[in-house]
Amino acid sequence: MNNFGYKIGYARVSTRDQNLETQIEALKREGCDKIFSEKVSGRKEERTELDKCLEYLRPAVGDYPGDTLVVYKLDRLGRTTKQLINLVDDLEKKGINFKSIDNNIDTTTTQGRFFFRIMAAFAEMEADLIRERTMAGLTSARARGRKGGRPPKDTSMAIKLYKSGEYTIPQIERMSGISKTTLYKALNEMKNN
Repeated sequence: MNNFGYKIGYARVSTRDQNLETQIEALKREGCDKIFSEKVSGRKEERTELDKCLEYLRPAVGDYPGDTLVVYKLDRLGRTTKQLINLVDDLEKKGINFKSIDNNIDTTTTQGRFFFRIMAAFAEMEADLIRERTMAGLTSARARGRKGGRPPKDTSMAIKLYKSGEYTIPQIERMSGISKTTLYKALNEMKNN
């Protein structure tokens, strides 16, 4: 057997009390040679095992196929549709295939590649529509005399505290609710005026 074309599994559950066994058993039945797993939230925590898994995957070289990343379900891999599409697209450029068991998606097949291209097209169209609506809203607001962005913060208290020399920057931040960056920006603007 050559050293390429292995199935590498990735399993994830969101909370410590959830069980990885169902996913791991499905990945073993799928024939995964190695499985990376972790118990982390897909949104808030770093997914170190996913990073290790992606580093472990070997690309296609010459006539030898690349590895295949296998997950139980799509939502185990990507936080958003766009992130998932970008990840699979990056894998495809390296000659690494992707398979989702429960969703019956396999990029080693013509249908699987087609499905992902359609998903990518919809994600791109959605991003373009959001951008167009945002620009139209900003144009409309400007026509009514409104400016976009947050209103400027009142930095007067923070400046007074700073000028007194009695407080540290973290103390000023806590007392005034103004960040260090905002304070320094206001002080620079005062200098330049």
